[in-house]
Amino acid sequence: MDEIVKQALAKWPNVPHCTGWLLLDRRGNWRMRDEAAQARGAPGEPIRHEALLGFINRNYESDARGQWFFQNGPQRVYVELVYTPWIVRLAVDAEGALALTDQAGGTFVPAAVFLDDEGGILFADAANPLRVAALHDHDLDLFSEHAVVLPDGSGGEFHWRADATLPLQPIPRAEVAARFGFVASPAAEADH
Repeated sequence: MDEIVKQALAKWPNVPHCTGWLLLDRRGNWRMRDEAAQARGAPGEPIRHEALLGFINRNYESDARGQWFFQNGPQRVYVELVYTPWIVRLAVDAEGALALTDQAGGTFVPAAVFLDDEGGILFADAANPLRVAALHDHDLDLFSEHAVVLPDGSGGEFHWRADATLPLQPIPRAEVAARFGFVASPAAEADH
């Protein structure tokens, strides 16, 4: 968390939280949702300002209930998740090995790989098995070059590195949030 954010929290500890205004889409884009976008159920406008994106990424974390938020100074801005709290890109690095990078630019080392019932690929992080990321859909071809999926979709394997093959495990999309302990819509939770 940025030092300026810590100072603002100390100075103004009781600023009300905000829900519904910030969304992480299926491709790892942060989107601002004004009242009209929220009313229509629209994803909102992509945030393109590089300094703001960096600030959001540095101050993005989850609370004890599994709700992800951006700490904007003294205000906690809860994030609506189109799917998972993290989106990863798959690429081949300079040494020719596969590499995963999350939407904040961090390295993501998988401990497990999942195939959901809608064809989505998910990775659980080796450092924190509850940290889950969906693979960006532009990287499905590269993924398929390194994976074997059983014809019925009930499993398979992913050849992560020369010395590491991970089983490809099936998971129903509807169970992903509960399995990995996150809340996809803090705004919906707040309405209850």
